Amino acid sequence: MENFTFYSPTFFSFGKGMENEAGKLAKRFGATKILIHYGCGSVVRSGLLDRVKKSLDEENLPFVELGGVQPNPRSGLVYKGIDLCKKENIDFVLAVGGGSVIDSAKAIAAGTCYDGDFWDFYSGKYIEEAIPIGTILTIAAAGSEGSPDSVITNEDGMYKRGASGDAIRPKFSILNPELTQTLPPYQTACGITDIMAHLYERYLTNTKEVEVTDRLIEALLLTMIHEGPRVIEDPNNYEARANIMWAGMMAHNNSVGVGRSQDWNSHDIEHELSAKYDCAHGAGLAVTLPAIFTYVMKHDVMRFAKVATRVWGCQMDFDNPEATAKAGIEALRNFYISIGMPKNFDELGAKKEDIPQLVDTLCDGNGRPGYINGFVKLDKNDCTKIYELMI
Repeated sequence: MENFTFYSPTFFSFGKGMENEAGKLAKRFGATKILIHYGCGSVVRSGLLDRVKKSLDEENLPFVELGGVQPNPRSGLVYKGIDLCKKENIDFVLAVGGGSVIDSAKAIAAGTCYDGDFWDFYSGKYIEEAIPIGTILTIAAAGSEGSPDSVITNEDGMYKRGASGDAIRPKFSILNPELTQTLPPYQTACGITDIMAHLYERYLTNTKEVEVTDRLIEALLLTMIHEGPRVIEDPNNYEARANIMWAGMMAHNNSVGVGRSQDWNSHDIEHELSAKYDCAHGAGLAVTLPAIFTYVMKHDVMRFAKVATRVWGCQMDFDNPEATAKAGIEALRNFYISIGMPKNFDELGAKKEDIPQLVDTLCDGNGRPGYINGFVKLDKNDCTKIYELMI
């Protein structure tokens, strides 16, 4: 296990009706004027936004609103939010929505404290300062409600890139599983896929002797395998929703990733798909993960065989561990298909003829050095072959 530091100060308020405590929590964490940031209307139609505003009014907290966050959140709205925060002297951002809303709120919070272009943070600069953030989660997926990370698409070039810093960990996050019960099955499945991807990206490590976090990751994967089909079958299953929501947070606040190298090549490869085709991130991951795992499997066959036996119940073939590893990857692929996720380029809306452009943007775009690096270093030829495996 490698040396590590870990600091995760987010206050979590979990359960039914907890969104009504938003005002009290915002005041507790020092808010005096708030930007409420949200998406394209569901929080309005459901009445959630009204409940949140009422809770702020009860605490005499003034606020301004900025809606319109799209899936795969865009830089244009971030710039608008930064300008609004500076103009209105906002000192707290409250994100009401899913991972896209929270990521956009984090970018706004960091940019408000920065004299330069916020995109510097999405080009490698570490975020050291941001105005405080709170979240009210409406979809279990990205884990942004507990993480120090954010992903934004720059409309100038359509680069989808990430930024990080403990300064953008939310001060509080409200998690009410009931708020996810009205999600369409496809969105729920996309969230399940993203959560599992966050776990796999940490499981694929080159660090030896990390049994504690291995076992934690395996337990969370088993939870998703158990609860995913239950919630697809019965969207109103509160207990299944609750387990998935907490697993989503655990998967990405990095408590299961400390002391070990991590991957993230799968996310980088998928980001080009959702940036270009505007597909759901989870749907893109469902197509990406089996392809990249098949390609890099031989780098450490036994790691893939271990997750195959411990999580997917595959029989270990000690004479041919590669067969066991392949069986585990196929089990993952079949699970994604079973919950309604796409299985190839065609179902995702991607095109074979776009692969050269995808690879160029992935490996060279936004100042990258011609490759991506994680569990395995992948150059442009490798990435081309991985995209071809998705066809």
